[in-house]
Parts: sequence; C-alpha cells; structure tokens
Amino acid sequence: MHLFVVAVEKLGVEESFVELRPFLFESHPEDHLIHLFTQVTRPVLISSKLNVFQKMNGMLSPSIFPINHSLSVPCEPGPQHISITILVCLLGLGGALLNSFSLWVFCFRMKTWSAGTILQFHLGLSDAMATPAIPLMATSFAMGSCWPFRQFVCQLKIALLGMHFYGSVVFLTLISVHRYVAVVRHKSNSAMKRVGFIHKVCGAVWLFLLVQGMSCFVFLGTSQVGNCTQCLNIHQGEYIDAYFAINFVLLFFAFLLPFSIAAVCYCRLASSVSRINANSAKGQAIKARSLKMVAVCLLIFAVCFAPLNVTRTVGVMIKKYYPEQCRLLLKVETTYYIAWILACANSCFDPLLYCFGSPDFNRAVRSSLKWLGHRFQEASSNNEQDSLELPTRTAHSITFLDKEAPSNTSK
Repeated sequence: MHLFVVAVEKLGVEESFVELRPFLFESHPEDHLIHLFTQVTRPVLISSKLNVFQKMNGMLSPSIFPINHSLSVPCEPGPQHISITILVCLLGLGGALLNSFSLWVFCFRMKTWSAGTILQFHLGLSDAMATPAIPLMATSFAMGSCWPFRQFVCQLKIALLGMHFYGSVVFLTLISVHRYVAVVRHKSNSAMKRVGFIHKVCGAVWLFLLVQGMSCFVFLGTSQVGNCTQCLNIHQGEYIDAYFAINFVLLFFAFLLPFSIAAVCYCRLASSVSRINANSAKGQAIKARSLKMVAVCLLIFAVCFAPLNVTRTVGVMIKKYYPEQCRLLLKVETTYYIAWILACANSCFDPLLYCFGSPDFNRAVRSSLKWLGHRFQEASSNNEQDSLELPTRTAHSITFLDKEAPSNTSK
C-alpha cells in the first residue's frame, strides 16, 4: 500500500488519492486499487508520450514535416520612407497653388467661355477635390502608415480621392474628343461644339462621380490591422473582396476605355495636324499648339494614371490569391504609394494643358501675371513711401513737443 501511495505522488496526481481512501479499508481492496490505478495513470502516460513526440518532432528536419508559419503570422503594414511624405507634401502644395491660380483665371479673368474652356474648368474642379485629402495622406504616412483620424474622415478622403482621380480621367477624355472634333472635323456641326450640350455632359459626369464617391463612402472605412488603424489600405482583409471588384471595374471603365478613346482621338489629331499648311503663321501656331497638347495629355495618362492602376491591380491580386507572400506584398505597397505620388502630379501638368489648348486662357494668364506684378510693385512702393515718411513724421512730432514744452512751463 505504501508503494502505491508513493507511485501516485510521483506521478503528480496526489489530489486523486482522496478517491482511494474509502477502498483502503475494505477487506479485499486489490481489485479496486488496480482499476483506479489504471484510470489515474492513463492520462499521465498519454501526456508524457505527447511531450516526447513533440520534442522528437522539434529535432526532425523541417523538410520532413514542413510547417507554414506565414499562414499564422499576419502581414502587417510598416512605416514608409520619409521621402514619400515629403514628396506628397511638395506635389500637393505645388498642385494646389497652380490649380487655384488656374481656377481664379477661369472665374475672374476670362469673360467668355467656349466649350473647350468649360471642359478645362471642370478638369480644374476635379483636381481641387484632392486638395483636402492630400494633407490627410501626408499625416498618415508621417504617423507610420497609421490612420490617426476618425472613420468619417477616412470615408471622406476615399470619396474625394475617387472623385479626383476618375474625374480627371473622364474630363481629359472629353477634352481629347472635343479637340479632335474641333480640329479634325471642324466643318461638321457636332454637339461637342455647343456650350449647352457641354454643360449637360459635365453635369452627367459629376452625377456619376458623386454616385461613385458616395458608394465608396458608405461601403468602405477603417479597420484595425495589428496595432494600427488603416484606411484604404491593401492590408484590410475584410475589404479585399470589395477592393478586388472595385479595382477591375475602375480599371476598365475609368482607365482602359478612356485611355483608348483619348489615344485614338490624339492619333487622328496628330495625323490631321501633320497635313496642315505650316507656311502661314496661323497654321504653324495651330500645329504647334495641337502637338503640344497631344504630348501633355498622353504624358498625363502614361505617367500619372497608368502606374497607379497597374500597381493597384497587382496588389489586390497578391492579397487575394497569394496572401502568404508578405514580403512581395509590402514591396508592391511601397510601389503603389510611389505611383500615387505620380498621380498627384497631374494637378501640376493640367495647367500646361490649359495653356496649349486655349489661346484665351494663355492671354488671360499673361494679363493676370502683369496685373499681379503691377499690384506687387504698387504695394512695395507704398511700403517704401511709408517707411520714408515715418522719420519725417517722428521729427515733426518731436519738434511739436519741444515747442509745447516752454508754453507748459510758463503756465
């Protein structure tokens, strides 16, 4: 009996010995003791065998029993390089200044608007939609790729960026079609030449952009990934199906189709312009301006919007079908942010498009710069005159006080 008690204590199940006490005082306790000993020691033996197997499994080669650790470890975003934040701030500030000046010229320095001017003005409005969103993006990058604001601000940022990017693409396409009609089919009575029709088209475009922005506002938002709150990020696993569907819809209808239309229009335009008689000054001006406009528009599509759509498509496909490729996904994410910076540069290129596409805008810019220069000179001359008059006024006041002092003394 003593040996049995010692064995039970060695096995670490001494609390189960309480159950044995009623049987120790029976006349024939052997059968009961054997049965209970088996029940008590069986879990301990099984646990010991499992521990031995786990130790042996840890000593075996990984090639024999492969374990996919990437499936259990989530792919969390990391902070981006500081240069991305700096470039976002610089391009955002430059684009905001140029676009604000362009809108001011359209609204206050141009008296009459043609159909092409209306399209260019609405392109400037779509560029202005990104101005409130860029500081939010720069703040997020500076905070280590974490979203520090509320969900409403995130949803507003998503809606504004969508309206900006795809509004720019649509209005660039409409400008291409209008330029093609105005130059290649200048003798035809096309609706693209009528101001009223262009107003209706622009209204329909803004309605489409508003629906698209509100859809993203309602269905997308923030989520917690690791220790960070994310907004419009590839690492948001619960939104990957939505990102995947939205990406391919926008890839076709908001990039490939508009780019194809613009490319066809500008190829026909370049072919037609090359046959213009360049002997006259007017012919040379039309030819040069049209070719520059073609180059700038295709440059915007190729440099600003193509990398953004390509990297976003690659990113959502990796996240959906190859989520274990964490290192590759992080590299694609950084590339996507660089492409996003290039897309922000379209606000800097669009004023060149206005200058090449509209002689009236070009003249208004020159007159506006002259007017601003005159105002600056007048302001500086007034400041210099005030600075010269200040010592004279001070001297007069001192002389006046000196004259008043004796009179006060005499009194």
